[in-house]
Amino acid sequence: MVNQKITCIILLIISTLAILACLVVNFADWIVYLVAIIGIPLWVLSLGLLTMAKPRPEDAEERVKEPFTGY
Repeated sequence: MVNQKITCIILLIISTLAILACLVVNFADWIVYLVAIIGIPLWVLSLGLLTMAKPRPEDAEERVKEPFTGY
């Protein structure tokens, strides 16, 4: 779990820097497209994994038995 969190933080920082660099610096078109195709979804994925709901200690066992409780 700790390795996943560290990986997500690193990917979030790298993708944020790449997106900001493309906004500030006038790169070649293919670099901007590469960042748009890979960097933005990677940013959303890593942010989502970092902010996923974590169960309270008393609810942890219940989530293992029934991980999704509905809409």
